[in-house]
Amino acid sequence: MAETATRLESLRLNRRETGRLGLVLALSLAAHLLVWGGYEIIKEFNWLPQLQRLAKKMEFIPPPVQKSEPPLEFVTVEQPSTEAPENAKYYSSKNSRAANPDADRNTDVPKLNGTQTDVPMTETVTKPDFNKLQPAPRPASPEQAQPTPTVQPGDLSLGKPQDSQQQQQEQTPPRPRTIEQALAQMHRSPGVEIRQDGGVHQVALSPSFDVKATQFGQYDSDFVDAVTYRWYSLLDSQQFALDRTGKVTVRFRLHDDGTITDMTVLENTVGDLLGYVCQKAINDPAPFKPWPEEMRREIGAISREITFTFYYY
Repeated sequence: MAETATRLESLRLNRRETGRLGLVLALSLAAHLLVWGGYEIIKEFNWLPQLQRLAKKMEFIPPPVQKSEPPLEFVTVEQPSTEAPENAKYYSSKNSRAANPDADRNTDVPKLNGTQTDVPMTETVTKPDFNKLQPAPRPASPEQAQPTPTVQPGDLSLGKPQDSQQQQQEQTPPRPRTIEQALAQMHRSPGVEIRQDGGVHQVALSPSFDVKATQFGQYDSDFVDAVTYRWYSLLDSQQFALDRTGKVTVRFRLHDDGTITDMTVLENTVGDLLGYVCQKAINDPAPFKPWPEEMRREIGAISREITFTFYYY
């Protein structure tokens, strides 16, 4: 019996537990009164329609789905077209339609007789000869400087030949003295024509691909030119032997402010030194130009992942 009495006494609430229970009941009562009072106030002042409109405005709006960048490869367009192709695996700053000098077949791709199968190029463009580029001219010494002959009024025999000579000098482009100047005068990057089987029904003097113009085609064209110029300039300044053939594939992220991050070498078959030159060719011109507003809208993101491949032939 004594044991039973002890167990019953342990089930009784002490003073502290009784106080906690009262506090919980008071809070519950206050919460119910608050909800009931709020409902009565809303009903009294007819606030229910306003709250419903506010709830509609605060509905969860899912974030816009980012456009995935189309899996297209950039090429330089030499024969632009006003009509865009329906299905193109290349993009650029201008449209282009696939064509061949002779239409002996009708396939989706033009026939090209090049010697490589990696880079889409429709013709072979030789790179400038580094050895033929001249250094910048030194300023003439005072002894070598010759005064320009003055033309006296009425002396027509001296004026005409001098003016003709000056016009000829202005029309003749200056000889390139650096690799950047040489490539700028070429208006396209050096490369080797690709070899691929095919043939299209459209006839043109020069072969071309199906290329689609995009809002970021011109930006990428300037980007490729800047990296290419820097790449050749580095190879020229260091006077590499360039007796190795292969490629270096680099992946990086290009942000909308023109900065480069997260650079990784995916493949390198020419050695660490030439691989470093490729990375430097991308990093040195950075930061690049900020993206235009049209480019931001079309991409739908603040950065792009780009894979850039350098080929050593």
